[in-house]
Amino acid sequence: MAYKYLADAWKIPDQSYIEEIMRQRVIEWRKQPTVVRIDKPTRLDRARKLGYKAKQGFVVVRVRVRRGGLRKPRPRSGRRPKRMGVAKYKPAKSLRLIAEERAARKYPNLEVLNSYWVWEDGRYKWFEVIMVDKSILSRQHKKTKELENLLNLASKRGRVFRGLTSAGKKVRGLRSKSPKKKVEYKRKHKKD
Repeated sequence: MAYKYLADAWKIPDQSYIEEIMRQRVIEWRKQPTVVRIDKPTRLDRARKLGYKAKQGFVVVRVRVRRGGLRKPRPRSGRRPKRMGVAKYKPAKSLRLIAEERAARKYPNLEVLNSYWVWEDGRYKWFEVIMVDKSILSRQHKKTKELENLLNLASKRGRVFRGLTSAGKKVRGLRSKSPKKKVEYKRKHKKD
């Protein structure tokens, strides 16, 4: 029941008690390194939904990523506008995927399970990345169906870099409309 109240508060952080707490925390977070291992998730309800358990083998990492577009300073000398290289530069990855990759590079023995947004200010966005140590999980805990599924996911080395996490699939466009909806859409918009 507590998770429900937590989730409701995080849906509208600027209207709930969350904003006040987070403003204080972010002052500390700005002074910390870009990738920091933390004891427990900031958003426990979200972490639990995405597969986190308070057991050995599960690690949570907070990652800070820059915000803003990729606009470049305009060249001083002459060029035609097309070759200025200022506008229309768009990143191929989301900031969340960039955060996951940074966490994976920092902890090469762990595998990224999932991630979620925590906070943002004018300069940075913070994401928390749930990571799994496959070797500890396979040794320590009893085999359950859920654990086997988790180990199968984690067995694929470098999931993040191959776009197999949730953020990676979204960037690759694999979370579009379901095939059924696509068929209905085509029928509706079919030219006679």
